[in-house]
Amino acid sequence: MGGIVDAMSKELEMQSNFLGDDTIHTLYFGGGTPSLLKAEHLRQLMRIVRLEYTLSANPEITLEANPDDLNPEKLQMFHDQGINRLSIGVQSFHDPFLKWMNRQHSSSQAINCFYQARKTGFKNISLDLIYALPYKNHAYWLQDLKQAITLGPEHISAYCLTIEPQTAFGKWLDKGKITPVNEDFAAEQFELLLELTAKYGYEQYEISNFAHPGYTSQHNSGYWKGEKYLGIGPSAHSYNGHSRRANKPNNALYMKCIAAGKIPFEEITLSKEDRINEYILTSLRTKWGCDLARLKSMYQTDLLQQHATQLGQLSAKGLIYQKEGCLVLTNRGRLLADKIAADLFVFAHEPLEVRN
Repeated sequence: MGGIVDAMSKELEMQSNFLGDDTIHTLYFGGGTPSLLKAEHLRQLMRIVRLEYTLSANPEITLEANPDDLNPEKLQMFHDQGINRLSIGVQSFHDPFLKWMNRQHSSSQAINCFYQARKTGFKNISLDLIYALPYKNHAYWLQDLKQAITLGPEHISAYCLTIEPQTAFGKWLDKGKITPVNEDFAAEQFELLLELTAKYGYEQYEISNFAHPGYTSQHNSGYWKGEKYLGIGPSAHSYNGHSRRANKPNNALYMKCIAAGKIPFEEITLSKEDRINEYILTSLRTKWGCDLARLKSMYQTDLLQQHATQLGQLSAKGLIYQKEGCLVLTNRGRLLADKIAADLFVFAHEPLEVRN
């Protein structure tokens, strides 16, 4: 892993001007298996960040981890190196589902990992769960939710299972080995998620994310609010407010290009309409909603005027409302967030029908 870390260190130096003079408030070690980093690798990356960038006094530093990659020694090392937030990919507490998803850990490993992280001193832990798994009723989803809530993490992320065409699940689907759950079943599980998290003090601040007060993910919140960010390494994505970059996913190509002083990325320059539509799409997913004044000041776009009829219909159906100058989706509206956002895109084509 040393070679890839050396290349990432060099890219950090090469990209030091990407965010201008912005202060860095969050760092996120994610994608792949960052929990396999050794202490010297983490120290190396953190040293470059502190040399080349301006860090805030108390940045949120998150590391994604699989339960099977964590042990007491590894957790202590991460804690000692300044990681102050863990995001643990539990997915499910039901062992047959974990095997079906090709996860390498067991339910007991995930539970023990959480308790060990607490013992080590981590006070900000997020657990990832997946719902809409192919089962005849909601029993296992309720068990997963109750187990997660019993552990008491500060943050829970819950994502609906999606089956992509070229994945193992996609191939199984083609061969009839699995049957995806229908939208109504998934919606019922989402509603159970809302009910239980609210009951135990978690606030839904984004469609898939729930946190106790004071523990929203500062890093991911930046994405949804349309803030700039810099990604380092193969497959990493970056955004500077005007264009998006995606580093190529090939590790060998990445290291070869970095050694030659070039960053292997593809870049897309966003039009004004692209930037507006992206902001509408991401902001409507959050509790803060879409800031109408921001659209006017940054993009000279009056969404209320452009979509008066559509907004009136959505409001009448109890799907959206205005709060402190922002458009915010109701719980029912969040079930249709992407469709509603598409209706409100500037220069959108045919509006998608919103049904009661």
